[in-house]
Amino acid sequence: MILVFLGPPGSGKGTQAKRLSSQRSWPQLSTGDMLRAAIQAGTSLGREAKSFMDQGALVPDSVVIGLIGERVKQADCAAGFILDGFPRTIPQAEALDSLLSGLGRQIQSAILFEMPDSLLVGRLAGRRTCPQDGSMYHVESARPKKDGVCDQCGTALIQRPDDQEEVISNRLKVYHRQTEPLVGYYRERQLLRPIRADQGLDQVTQGLAEVLK
Repeated sequence: MILVFLGPPGSGKGTQAKRLSSQRSWPQLSTGDMLRAAIQAGTSLGREAKSFMDQGALVPDSVVIGLIGERVKQADCAAGFILDGFPRTIPQAEALDSLLSGLGRQIQSAILFEMPDSLLVGRLAGRRTCPQDGSMYHVESARPKKDGVCDQCGTALIQRPDDQEEVISNRLKVYHRQTEPLVGYYRERQLLRPIRADQGLDQVTQGLAEVLK
């Protein structure tokens, strides 16, 4: 089972990917994680990616696709995996399809987490992150046991710069312009499976389970 998780920032796709990965033992593949791992390991693609990142430039699609190609050949991806946050554009989706086809594999479903922008702004602006272990909290809906402190490691929580309201607004504009066309791309291929993401966490998880049946 190969799944692509689509949806605007703050729609909960990362949280649901973690839950599903834990339930089904399908790795959650994040391009950010793959880039960091490749750089730390000093692979040729990692060195190439670092050269762009050190200049403040975007890592080219060809490098990212190369990283995904290396990652999905690993043993833990044999039974399936979840792509979280990739592809972001139609050219990336086409390159991904070509890569998987060359490996004799294909995407089974593109899960779309639907949520109106008005709710997304409130959800993201209230988000707090642990800089140590990446745990996520919310000032209203997922508060830590002790205000401002991570439950897992006791580190002080932060508000990421990209979770501030003015930045959120821009992130949503970028999503609608660059990534939303993927909805049509996967719908045409009869792979799109929409889920209402404006519900409670467990309700969204249940909705995802129904879709995967």
